[in-house]
Amino acid sequence: MLSCPSTIPLSSRTLNHLADLIRAHRNRHRSRWRRLGPGRQAPLALAHLRNGDTHTRLTAGFDVGAATAWRYAQEAIVLLAAVTEDLTIAMPRIQRLAYAVPDGTLIPIDRVADQRPYYSGKHKRHGVNAQVIADAADRLVWASPVLPGSTHDLTAARIHGIIDELTNADVMTFVDKGYQGARGGVRTPFKRRRFRPALSRRQKAVNRADARIRARGERAIATLKTWKILAKLRCCPRRVIAIVQFILVLHHVEANRYAG
Repeated sequence: MLSCPSTIPLSSRTLNHLADLIRAHRNRHRSRWRRLGPGRQAPLALAHLRNGDTHTRLTAGFDVGAATAWRYAQEAIVLLAAVTEDLTIAMPRIQRLAYAVPDGTLIPIDRVADQRPYYSGKHKRHGVNAQVIADAADRLVWASPVLPGSTHDLTAARIHGIIDELTNADVMTFVDKGYQGARGGVRTPFKRRRFRPALSRRQKAVNRADARIRARGERAIATLKTWKILAKLRCCPRRVIAIVQFILVLHHVEANRYAG
């Protein structure tokens, strides 16, 4: 089998952060000799998640078995997922934002045995629903645990407590039409209803202005989707939670904007 090295579009800060966590984990458990050291296990996990390299490619590139490559990648995911923040912990940081832009996205997955809850009628495919919160600079601030793809965005936001937390914190919030009926301090666009007059010129202008703001949430989701593993996940939907949490932690390390 032919193999060649490939680049990972991440900084050395991200690599060193993950390698340090792996090294500390091995020291705590007094792990015995391993095929790859922390400095090699970290790029293996990043190549799998950032570049979407399959375990077959990792086997050839890092000279390990397929089972070893899978185990090393899963160990790194679990380590970072364990230090992620829930919404309650992230709220003090969100309160300092000029405004917040929550939005939902579908992460595609393979069909599973109990496939009906994971089929999204909106996107016409199977997947899981993830809610994100972006700031005024297009940055991804927080991402929620995933829910089955058939879950409506408003329902998902209520399950995660996003609407209540942002309203109680008095954070100016802009959302799209999928959150109609959220109430609280959430600002939704005007929506024309059947058998009612068309939107006025003022309402259309407000919708255009809000759309420019909500585009920041779309750009934050695009940042999340730069991790190629999310193009289509081929694992149990329950494992997607840890993968998204892994990506969120490393995203903050890479951006280095919320340190301290």
